[in-house]
Amino acid sequence: MQQPNQRGGQRVQQQQPFNPLAIRTKKNQLDKNDYAKMALVQVWKKEWWRALIPLVLFSLPAAFAFSWWWVAGAVIVTVLYVLVRSAQVMGVTQMEQSNVLFERVMFEIDQRQILMKRNDREGMALQWEMIDRVATTKDAYQMYLKGPAADQLPKGWKGWVAKTFNVPVFLHLPFKIFNSPNDLKLMESLLRRKNLIPA
Repeated sequence: MQQPNQRGGQRVQQQQPFNPLAIRTKKNQLDKNDYAKMALVQVWKKEWWRALIPLVLFSLPAAFAFSWWWVAGAVIVTVLYVLVRSAQVMGVTQMEQSNVLFERVMFEIDQRQILMKRNDREGMALQWEMIDRVATTKDAYQMYLKGPAADQLPKGWKGWVAKTFNVPVFLHLPFKIFNSPNDLKLMESLLRRKNLIPA
C-alpha cells in the first residue's frame, strides 16, 4: 500500500500482533468522487473569500472608467481561479500516493496507531501524531492528516503557495463501519483522550 500524500504512513507487510483492546471496523471503500466532493466543500467553505480577490481587483478599473470589458474580464479571471483551485483539490484523487485512501480496507484503531488493513498481512500504520484534527459529521469521522512541516516545503514564494493552497487529505470513517454502538463510544473516548475532539 502506498503512503497517502507522502505524509509519513508506515507500510506494514507482516501480520500484526493481536490487540484485544483495538477497535476493529468492517471493511469500507471510499469512492473517489465522494472524496472529491467532500474535499471541495471543505476548501470552499474556508476559502470562498479568495475568489472575490480577482473579481474585485479586475473590476476596479470599471469604477473609474466603466466598460463591460473590465467586468467581463473580472468574471472570467474569477471563474478561471475557481476552476484551477477546484482541479487542484480533485487532483488528489488521481495521485498514486493517495491510492490507499480509496482502497477497500478495515481499520484497527488503538492508543498507538490507526492501522489500515487490506487483509491480515498487508496494511499501513498511521501514528496519532500524523493526525491534525478530527471533524465529526452527521454520519462519519473525518480524520485530517497533518500537512508537510515548514522545513519540508520549498523556500520562498513556492513554499508560500504550497502552504496557502494546501489540499486537505483525510480518512473518512462512516459510523456504519463500526461493529457496535459500544465501539463508537470507545472511538469517541479515544479521540477525546487524544484531544482531537472537544472533551
